[in-house]
Amino acid sequence: TAKPTLYAANIGEEDIAKDASALPLVKEVEAAAGREGSRVLSICARVEEEIATLPLKDRGEFLNAVGLEESGLDRLAREGYALLDLISFLTAGPKEVRAWTIRRGTRAQQAAGKIHTDFVRGFIRAEVVHFDTLMECGSMAAAKERGLLRLEGRDYVVADGDVVLFRFNV
Repeated sequence: TAKPTLYAANIGEEDIAKDASALPLVKEVEAAAGREGSRVLSICARVEEEIATLPLKDRGEFLNAVGLEESGLDRLAREGYALLDLISFLTAGPKEVRAWTIRRGTRAQQAAGKIHTDFVRGFIRAEVVHFDTLMECGSMAAAKERGLLRLEGRDYVVADGDVVLFRFNV
């Protein structure tokens, strides 16, 4: 079985606003990728270099100025996740919020094992709220108060963007 492949085609700054698929080099790369069932992503390395040097607060304005909705690095990460059938879930504590990468279709008990193997052995339940819902509520406590925090068992399939608190006992 062939491994999934994602090609990055480096385009010039003058080609950013154009349909990259119409460029001869990109057409060639897309044709080769198509024969093997791979994907192609057009990125301007020079623009990416500029974005990397900018403070975070200025990046959105710069992207708009050059006619992009998101950076090539963000697109590359998103496409890579899609190609490999990966998603992220979040855990949050008083000092840290962390994203964990798992395969789409992973059940709660196995997702808990990404954090620590003891979580698999002593899994009790997962308290789950989607990130967007959590942002609307403002806190886990508010989400729970409004009845939006769900209690899920070991067979719950974790969704992309879930914020999860795993309950376990070892």
